[in-house]
Amino acid sequence: MALNLRFIQVKGIPVLFWSSPKALTIKPPFTSFVLLIIGLAIFGLGEALLISAGYGVSPWTVFAQGLTTVTGWSIGFATFITSIAVLVLWVPLRQMPGIGTISNAIVIALVLEYILPHLPRFELDALQIAQAVFGILVTGFGGAIYLISNLGPGPRDGLMTGVQHLTNWPISGVRASIEILVVIAGLSLGGTVGLGTVLFAIGIGPAVSASLFTLNHFFRDTKL
Repeated sequence: MALNLRFIQVKGIPVLFWSSPKALTIKPPFTSFVLLIIGLAIFGLGEALLISAGYGVSPWTVFAQGLTTVTGWSIGFATFITSIAVLVLWVPLRQMPGIGTISNAIVIALVLEYILPHLPRFELDALQIAQAVFGILVTGFGGAIYLISNLGPGPRDGLMTGVQHLTNWPISGVRASIEILVVIAGLSLGGTVGLGTVLFAIGIGPAVSASLFTLNHFFRDTKL
């Protein structure tokens, strides 16, 4: 059992064959950029599956909903302001944006726009829950692929890696803690929480961590 749970203790992003030598570059290696886009597309698919399941939105969307209740902003504008605020938090955490940071917003938005309408919407609760759980696992796997590309994380993933570097806590615990705090804040502001929201908050950290561990073990078994 101890061996099976080693992924929980992952504390870093592995360097694999598609990792860019430099995060801040306008001419990334071709393989790094391709895997970045693939990872982001898979990440977006996972979020689309969660939305399609109809069992609650992601924690950050709950927070954006809460902001709309308090401020009267649109959900899109609230999401934008939240992203800007998270990027500001990067400064003390010494995180730097890159091509991946910009691509994150573009690719995930495109996937949600064009894939979401074609995903199934089940009537049975058991199938909806299964779809939500699968969506979380897919999101974690896509997140691991694009983080390993080392071309700059998205706003929320950069917050995760920044806090991890600062505290040296396992990635799974850092991500879960951030998501749970965001859910609590969003709920207190008037956002709507569903079962899928709770599952995402608890599960996304371990999903990312397990994916990093598995990819590292498969391509290069190094200590994380």
